[in-house]
Amino acid sequence: MTESITERPAGDIAPDLDLDNAAWQPGSQGVGDVQVAFVEGFIAMRNGRNPGPAVVFSPAEWRAFVLGAREGEFDLT
Repeated sequence: MTESITERPAGDIAPDLDLDNAAWQPGSQGVGDVQVAFVEGFIAMRNGRNPGPAVVFSPAEWRAFVLGAREGEFDLT
């Protein structure tokens, strides 16, 4: 189960989140080795094959990222 996500004010910077005990989940279909975790109202994403630093998104940033990925905005080919 994922915790509820709340919006942060525009321009607010993600706090230092403790990701050591985060419940990392595999990404959706076709995402490969990506893992995501929902922590303190933010979404963290990392490489699941070689876990290291995570990229942290607000809910609005996550929605924009997912929509861009669906539309092929980040395709390299």
